[in-house]
Amino acid sequence: MVTRARRGSLRVVGLTGGIGSGKSTVAGLFAARGVPVIDADALAREVVAPGGSAHADVAAAWPEVIDADGKVDRKRLAEIVFADPAARKKLEGITHPRIQATADARLAGLGDAGEPLALYEATLLVESGRFRDFDGLIVVVASPETQIARATARDGLTRPEAEARIRAQMSTEDKLRVATEVIDNDGALAATEAQVDVLLAKLR
Repeated sequence: MVTRARRGSLRVVGLTGGIGSGKSTVAGLFAARGVPVIDADALAREVVAPGGSAHADVAAAWPEVIDADGKVDRKRLAEIVFADPAARKKLEGITHPRIQATADARLAGLGDAGEPLALYEATLLVESGRFRDFDGLIVVVASPETQIARATARDGLTRPEAEARIRAQMSTEDKLRVATEVIDNDGALAATEAQVDVLLAKLR
């Protein structure tokens, strides 16, 4: 993780939440208000893309997930790793160092540019312990039923698949224990926007 000294005056706040909690929606609301957002999932897609720093290692470990164009079938890969904790740990070992290196470079660039605040959006900030590297942690929450509904609609998962992914992740309660801020994203978008406005004023 880029050191606080290397960030300069940039404050970096983590943003996390379980599948279907709507953390990307919240990240988008912050971005629309001028806050730079580093999206770990976007970086994950980048590092496993053909030519990316993790592509060759993923292809060697799971050749069955490489399609005819040489791209990683992320849905197929997810099915494998969510069903096998050892495979999931192996994938994280391949991708996480590359994601972190890319994120560090971009945060350092924001610090050099004089940005005062940025968000780092990622699913596993608490599980990995990386939340400790930041100047705060926002946890986005939603009810299990809302999470399932969003995951099935967005990702084309069946209900059992969505439930399995929720079970595979750390519980919301455990994440809330280390949160410095919480956004309830279970209701209407306007209610979430209002919470973001209040929190952004506080962070700034």
